[in-house]
Amino acid sequence: MKIASKASGDLSARQRLLSSAMDLFNRMGYASTTVREIVEAAGVTKPVLYYYFGNKEGIYLELMSGPLEEFERLLSQAAEERGTVREKILRLCDRTFALFEKNIPTVRLMNAIYYGPPQGAPFIDIEAVHLQFQALLKRVIEEGVRKGEIRKGRTEESMWAVIGALNIAMEVGLCHPEMAIGRKGLTRILTAVFEGLGAAQVTGPRRRGDTETRGRKRGGEGARG
Repeated sequence: MKIASKASGDLSARQRLLSSAMDLFNRMGYASTTVREIVEAAGVTKPVLYYYFGNKEGIYLELMSGPLEEFERLLSQAAEERGTVREKILRLCDRTFALFEKNIPTVRLMNAIYYGPPQGAPFIDIEAVHLQFQALLKRVIEEGVRKGEIRKGRTEESMWAVIGALNIAMEVGLCHPEMAIGRKGLTRILTAVFEGLGAAQVTGPRRRGDTETRGRKRGGEGARG
């Protein structure tokens, strides 16, 4: 029982350090946050932080690595899934958005580091993960073109339309949570996108006789006029 209690206490201290660091990094910036402030907020001593993470850089990398690794697993699984192209893309975007909602503080910190001024944080190749997502989405859309689910010549437009809808849903969730679109709202938007990008309905070739008959009718109407 004592071992279990100690393990539970250690886990709690580790989690408090992660939560405190995330809050401080987002409120004060990575560069301005000190180890002393992190441990004071977590209610532990510096040696505890050093034991779990080594230093401030280590705790930052821990905060970033978990969600990124989960996203990469999500992409790997999506690449193997079956179904229509629409189903695959809707699942991919829904799961991506669910992961975003689960990790909003992490996404906020990533954006601050990636788009904001340099803060001396350890380098993480966030762009590489974005490119993996784009490459997967493009492959699925190309499959849709081959199957006739998406119009030919619309691969790039389709990819950016889907990414645009997903990014808008995320940005609203970050900046205007009171107006959050949510997963159901994102699905409705993507459904509308698919309706615009879907292949035109094939009604079959016109028969020559039908064309000639319509021509004679138009000619006859003109003569009567």
